[in-house]
Amino acid sequence: VLINSIPLREAKDSSAIENIVTTNDKLFRFANIGPEHADPATREILRYRTALHNGFNNLKNRPLTVQTAITICRTIKNYDLDVRSIPGTTLENKATGEVIYTPPEGADLIRNKLSNWERFLHDETAIDPIVRMAVAHYQFEAIHPFPDGNGRTGRVLNILYLIDKQLLDLPILYLSQYINAHRDTYYKLLRGVTASAAWEPWVIFMLDAVENTAKWTTEKISAIEALMEEAARHIKEAHPIVYSHELIQLLFTQPYCRVTDLVKHDVASRNTASRYLRELADNGVLEQKKEGREILYINTRFLDLLKSDKHAFPQYPAVNAKTPAKQGTSTP
Repeated sequence: VLINSIPLREAKDSSAIENIVTTNDKLFRFANIGPEHADPATREILRYRTALHNGFNNLKNRPLTVQTAITICRTIKNYDLDVRSIPGTTLENKATGEVIYTPPEGADLIRNKLSNWERFLHDETAIDPIVRMAVAHYQFEAIHPFPDGNGRTGRVLNILYLIDKQLLDLPILYLSQYINAHRDTYYKLLRGVTASAAWEPWVIFMLDAVENTAKWTTEKISAIEALMEEAARHIKEAHPIVYSHELIQLLFTQPYCRVTDLVKHDVASRNTASRYLRELADNGVLEQKKEGREILYINTRFLDLLKSDKHAFPQYPAVNAKTPAKQGTSTP
């Protein structure tokens, strides 16, 4: 459940740092029905989630390397890129046009610096892993190895590094929320390390980011679990024929669901699945929406909980009360 939902929020905010923006509704909708008809920004954000998932799965067989970074960036950008070889890359103040940083140039030099970065990741010196992550993230940003996608690649690597060091079990730390909320400070402190070796403020910022988002993510997970339990209880009481553990799991894998999803996951046959979802929509548990030739069923309480920075959700109506025709308008 969690690995399908929270990484989408991470993908959205990490991309927003680079001014690649979509809505939560679009993101979760196209995550379910497929990205073919999505706008370019939404497709690119969905590829970020793919890069994070693939990186996580690959960690089971091999450690983080330079090739990991290249593969992540290729997935996000959707073409066969490599380290920069053309000179002239500069980072500018978008408001003034002022050049604020010129990264190293030349493929050989960049590869040498990436090799140093990789060695630092796996160095046995007694440095706290989160501090090492902060330093390595600066190194990667400063090398700026690719023509595009460096920031997002670096933020995927942050999560994978914490997993590699067994500080996370799953890629569900929503680190980019904090960075996006403090974007100006993030870039200012990166520049401070470059300009005056101001490491301490930068490392403290990243430690604060991990602490804040770890607490937020834990609270969000607890809220999702509570909502799942409440949904299971309500459906079991109000719609006992519809209820199954597998259905609840599917409704909380992602907020958008189709009849074909129930069939694919062996929850019900097509006709039965259609009847189940219609019943839940008619009684306000789900919301029905037409998307081309398909009908989508939206777990709106779950979607709203994922979209919100808060962790509250409306209760389901009491079983003996008259169930509202539309979801989300009543609480007990």
